[in-house]
Amino acid sequence: MFRIKVAAGSGLPIYRQIADQIRQAVVSGSLSVGDGLPSVRALAKELVVNPNTVAKAYAELTRDGILESQPGRGVSVGTPRQVFSKAERDRRLEAALNTFLSETLAIGCSERQIREAVDKRLQKLTPETSKG
Repeated sequence: MFRIKVAAGSGLPIYRQIADQIRQAVVSGSLSVGDGLPSVRALAKELVVNPNTVAKAYAELTRDGILESQPGRGVSVGTPRQVFSKAERDRRLEAALNTFLSETLAIGCSERQIREAVDKRLQKLTPETSKG
């Protein structure tokens, strides 16, 4: 069973930790289309966080097309769809890369360490497409 873990002192907002872990679970196949997620209140109670924090993560993932919310049925993994234009995907990729590279370089990672870590993570998240 997929479990979300949060670390208050990580420097990353709790809602972002929740959203990132759900996004990663969908990409890796740990969560599949139609899989249900806990209610906002249930997950907030489990993680000992404010329900607004979980709601913010769920809202972001719903906006991005990763989750679907259906009255009376709760929140589940949505059907994959192309939500963003190429220009929007490129813009988001650039922003994410800028943040990632700024943070990793600031803590002293070398270019080689960054490349190796990215390659390793890509292989882990997308095993079927990274077997060149």
